[in-house]
Amino acid sequence: MEVKTTDSGTSKSSKSHIYGDSHAPVTSILRDGDVPYTDHEMDADERVIMALGYKQEFKREFSLWTTFCVSFAVLGLLPSFASTLYYGMGYAGTAGMVWGWIIAMIPIQCIAMAMAELCSAMPTSGGLYYAAAVLAPPGYGPLAAWLTGWSNWIGQITGAPSVDYALSAMILAAVSITNPSYVPTNWQIFLLTTLIIIIHSVISSLPTKRVAQFNSYGSTFNIIALVATLIVIPAATTNKPKFNPSHEVWNTITNQTDYPNGIAVLMTFVGVIWTMSGYDSPFHLSEECSNASVASPRAIVMTSGVGGVMGWFLQLVVAYTVTDISAVIDSDLGQPWASYLLQVLSQKAALGILGLTIICGFSMGQGCMVAASRVTYAYARDDCFPYSRIWKKVNKTTSTPVNAVILNGVLGVFMCLLILAGTTAIGALFSIGAIAQFVAFAIPIAIRVFFVGDRFRRGPWHLGALSPWIGGVGVLFVLLMVPILCLPSVTKGDLTPDLMNWTCLVWGGPMLAVTIWWIVDARKWFTGPVVNVMHAIHAVPVDGIEPEEHRDTEQETVSSKATDV
Repeated sequence: MEVKTTDSGTSKSSKSHIYGDSHAPVTSILRDGDVPYTDHEMDADERVIMALGYKQEFKREFSLWTTFCVSFAVLGLLPSFASTLYYGMGYAGTAGMVWGWIIAMIPIQCIAMAMAELCSAMPTSGGLYYAAAVLAPPGYGPLAAWLTGWSNWIGQITGAPSVDYALSAMILAAVSITNPSYVPTNWQIFLLTTLIIIIHSVISSLPTKRVAQFNSYGSTFNIIALVATLIVIPAATTNKPKFNPSHEVWNTITNQTDYPNGIAVLMTFVGVIWTMSGYDSPFHLSEECSNASVASPRAIVMTSGVGGVMGWFLQLVVAYTVTDISAVIDSDLGQPWASYLLQVLSQKAALGILGLTIICGFSMGQGCMVAASRVTYAYARDDCFPYSRIWKKVNKTTSTPVNAVILNGVLGVFMCLLILAGTTAIGALFSIGAIAQFVAFAIPIAIRVFFVGDRFRRGPWHLGALSPWIGGVGVLFVLLMVPILCLPSVTKGDLTPDLMNWTCLVWGGPMLAVTIWWIVDARKWFTGPVVNVMHAIHAVPVDGIEPEEHRDTEQETVSSKATDV
């Protein structure tokens, strides 16, 4: 087969954009001088993905808007806030809510921008895992990819189950409001959650175009419902006076933990971090996005920016209208958002807002399932899992990773068995999602900032000279929050198994297990992302001349590994 050396993506000029001329390449799995083979003309997106070592397997039917829609649906501000209201309001009251969100959003936005820069340089569904592999110092790429991939995957697969559990609780809370004699049981919540997971799995297995349309509609509804909520609650509140005094909202920390006020405010960040952990979705959808090197990073920053501003407005609305925090947290409804709505609105208005939240939560859960399935596919493509040959298959009819969707759905159902152990056990899913995702975010960013430096080959979207400063702030924030997210709300004699924060065990346990697996066995065979394009070594013409020794004598295929990046 003839090696293309013109506009197919292997010319010297286009190659220098990807690999760089003066420094060793740190954004591609193909070694400097490798040339992908192709028997057809490639567009810009396919040239980039081929240079990163992968065949174009998905249809690029996501645009900037539809990619943003999936990401914003995964973010799900309204249902996310409703699901985590216990942490923001319950740990530090109204002052903790409004100040906590502002403080946390600054470093979170730094992480989003640093991630967007990586996405522009390496727009592949492997995302953070791929970036960690190719940016790490020689010899450490596989380990960096292994830890990043597993932490990210744990966070991803807990996303849909945690959202669907909260959604089920809201649905049954709505039933309890209309029928006060009805008290939901854990079995009923589990069965409803399982049904929703199955529905989300079916939708996520549809062709890419249909999935994009569904998420576009869902995200649009999310935005409309959020705006409606921000308007309706202040306008229709039954409080007299309507709003709490500003000095109480901003200055009163209702500390319901055993820690100092500063620590209590930091503990409220779990709600912010869990809410804002979905903006990496465009990274994982980049192989299905048109103009991915620009559109995907823009979608990441848009999601984090829009989500941060609108989320803070929602915090303000609730902080200025809530009248009894203890009643909201300890309500028999078992769902603080529903309790809050009944406290400040008429029953009819409360059910209306709760209904909007439920619809948004359904859309959010589906977005989480889509994003998680693409991550599972990407990791299975590189043989990270047992039986990866099954999970990495792309369905020929839908051109989507149906087997990966099924795997995530089954695992989600098993995780939701924690519902039967009580609210504290199932609540660990929220903390796991927060800590697992942000640790995965921080690893490749830290490598890029502290080890790669100016050898980083930037994509068309980048941060310029501010890149190391912005990335450094994000990494330091994660280092601070990892122990904070593992703290229980009470200490000493008040600490019982029911009040224990099990995040350190439920996230730390699997991570310890995969680390041991690496030391004992995986380091012998796992070498990072796997190239699945046919390519040649040093087949690029030099000064217009293609020496005989530069002609390909060895065609490497799908087994090529990232052992020397």
